Amino acid sequence: MTIIEGVLRGNVRDIARLITIVENELPEATAAMQSIFSHTGTAYTIGFTGPPGAGKSTLVDKITLQLCRQGKKIGIVAIDPSSPFSGGALLGDRIRMRDIITEQEVFIRSVSTRGSMGGLSRAAGDIAKILDAAGKDVVIIETVGVGQDEVDIFKTADTSVLVLMPGAGDDIQSIKAGIMEIADIFVVNKADREGADGLITSIRQMLDLNTAPGPWRPPIIKTSATQNEGIEELLKAVQEHREFLTISGSLAARRKERLRTEIIRLVERRVSRLVQSQIKQNGRFEKLVEKVAAREEDPYSCVERIVKPLEQK
Repeated sequence: MTIIEGVLRGNVRDIARLITIVENELPEATAAMQSIFSHTGTAYTIGFTGPPGAGKSTLVDKITLQLCRQGKKIGIVAIDPSSPFSGGALLGDRIRMRDIITEQEVFIRSVSTRGSMGGLSRAAGDIAKILDAAGKDVVIIETVGVGQDEVDIFKTADTSVLVLMPGAGDDIQSIKAGIMEIADIFVVNKADREGADGLITSIRQMLDLNTAPGPWRPPIIKTSATQNEGIEELLKAVQEHREFLTISGSLAARRKERLRTEIIRLVERRVSRLVQSQIKQNGRFEKLVEKVAAREEDPYSCVERIVKPLEQK
């Protein structure tokens, strides 16, 4: 049995092996993803994002347990920050997912960002596809929690859940433009803390200020993940959003746009590698760098020299 056959049968070892191949960008990764692509498109993807300390991992743990009780097969991609010095990561999200660690129908993979911006690992989308092809009903992606510019999850998930918590400083400042604009559902976690109602009011006011509201108004759900409170309400909101997307045709449109973005991203990566290999192979690039450093040449003219011959091809 090949690794691809093993993944399609849901073999845990083969799933893990293929994820490692894709994450490390090994030579066989592209062929493997080509083989499984026709088996994807069934799983529903939920993204959890928000600032560090908001309780995303605990919330994912509780929600996954509820989905397991409904008979669902769940795949989880937990993104952890990587060190800017060593490139390593703690990969500790699964430590906080204690309730589901023994669930047989749950596959958890922790991956590091490896310097990728936007809160996701570069391989997160491909890992989600692998779990989809492996027969998972729901794939949950938990982002690293980097702040207001963490919007890549919108390009990867069908439903994006923004998790916030009270007492994290200036509410309006912490939830302003950027990350707030991608949320399909707002969650105020640790709602037993003082300031939860004030944060909810701030979110409502921000939603009211939207001059061009869409047909879906993001609901605001109060939860206390450690106390297992509000979990059913959150799952109901996710289901309602899924039904809205399906009935309105937005789900198909989102997924089509996601594929468009992915194709562009893959082309950019391929072209970038090609350009780097071309400009570094004959040593001319280093000479140009030396000229720029000596102020004999400017970076913009340098780029023109590099790109023009490639454009002519």
